[in-house]
Amino acid sequence: MSRRHFAVGTAALSAAALADAFLIEPTAIDVSRHVVAVPGLPPGLEGVRVACLTDVHLAGGVTPAARAALEVLARERPDVVVLVGDICNAQDDLPLLAAWARQARGTAATFATLGNWEHAAGIDRRKAERAYGAAGVELLYNSAGRVTVRGATLRFVGLDDPVIGRPDPAAALSEVQTSDPVVWVLHAPGYVDGIARDRYPVPAAILAGHTHGGQIRLPFWTPYTPTGSGRFVAGWYRDTFAPLYVSRGIGTIEMRARLFCPPELPIFTLKGG
Repeated sequence: MSRRHFAVGTAALSAAALADAFLIEPTAIDVSRHVVAVPGLPPGLEGVRVACLTDVHLAGGVTPAARAALEVLARERPDVVVLVGDICNAQDDLPLLAAWARQARGTAATFATLGNWEHAAGIDRRKAERAYGAAGVELLYNSAGRVTVRGATLRFVGLDDPVIGRPDPAAALSEVQTSDPVVWVLHAPGYVDGIARDRYPVPAAILAGHTHGGQIRLPFWTPYTPTGSGRFVAGWYRDTFAPLYVSRGIGTIEMRARLFCPPELPIFTLKGG
C-alpha cells in the first residue's frame, strides 16, 4: 500500500469513527435483557421487569438520547423503573427533570436516587423530593421503597451517592424485613467493593451506573472512568457483596459522543431462584 493510499484510508476510517461517535451511537440505545434469580421469590413477583436508567444528564433540554429512552419505556412497559442518579445537571433543570420523569414511569412504581451531578449542583434531598414527587416518582435517600405486584411485595433500597453524598445502608435497611426480596440501587459502583460481605442481608442484585461504560472506548481498552467507578466499567460483576450490574447509562458528559460504547437501558426480569 502506498503512503497516499494509507493516508486516504486512515482519513476515511477516522471520519467514519467520528460520524459513529457523534451521530449514531449517542442515540442507538442498547436494550439489554437480564434474568435475576431470586431464591424464595413469591409467585406474584415471578416475571416482574425492572428497567434501570442512569446518567441521563438532562441539561437545558431533553437530549435525543433521553427522548429515545422514553420511546423504549413506552414500548417495553416495565413494571418498575429506577432512575439511578445523574438524571439532571443543574437546579435550573429540575422542572425539565419532573416533566421527563413523568413519562419515564413504570406501570407499578418508579424510584430514583441522587448522583454526584445532582449533589454538585446543590440539589439536596428536599429539592429532589419536590421535583420527583411532582412526577409521581419516589426518591430513595438512604431509604427503602415498596412495590406490590399481584399481592407480593418487592423492596428497593436506595443509597445516597457515594462520591459526594453519604450512603447509609443501615438506615436504608432499617424497615426492611429479612424475608423481603430486595434490590439495591446506588449511583457509583466503586462503593460496593467496600461493603463487608457478612454485614447486611444479601440482595438479589445491586444496580448502578456512573461509569458511562467509559463513553469513549477503544477495542479492549477503556481510557477513562470517573472517580467513584472503582474497578468497574460495565456489565455484571459477581465477585462482590451481591451480584452487581453497572449500566453504561443513557447520556454523555463533556462531549455528546460515544465510541464503541452505545447507551444502554437494561431490563431485569425476576425469576424464582
